[in-house]
Amino acid sequence: MEQTVSDILDNILGLLLLEGSYDIEETPDGFKVEIETKDAGRLIGARGESLEGLQLLVNQIISRKNPTPEGEEFKRVIIDVMDWRKQKEEDLTIQAKTWADQVVESGREMELEPMAPWQRRIIHMVVSEINGVESESVGDGFERHLLIKPAPAK
Repeated sequence: MEQTVSDILDNILGLLLLEGSYDIEETPDGFKVEIETKDAGRLIGARGESLEGLQLLVNQIISRKNPTPEGEEFKRVIIDVMDWRKQKEEDLTIQAKTWADQVVESGREMELEPMAPWQRRIIHMVVSEINGVESESVGDGFERHLLIKPAPAK
């Protein structure tokens, strides 16, 4: 399957006329791809939207080329460009702690901007580890966002 991921990336990056390199690492959950390129902005896009699209496209192509045998779980491909995703995860973790502390101190809920599902997931995980607050996803589609709010007294 690693060869399939490599072939797909070669084709897509070639069509985009992007020069660079990438490493593919198999993890228990799937495959992690690290792309190094001087033209990272084109692959990342505004707020990571192009990167999300690239990742979705790669995963859809793989699922069609290599259907998952019954009883097995699909191995997702997670793509990072120039450590943008990794840095974003670290920034979101720090920011989520700050937001949760603000909600605990103020006692008022906080509504966040719409964000990608993987970003909401990080915030949910961080908030779930902090006493006195909880998080909830609200809205639909591109407007889906998080509320961080005081947890009900137990």
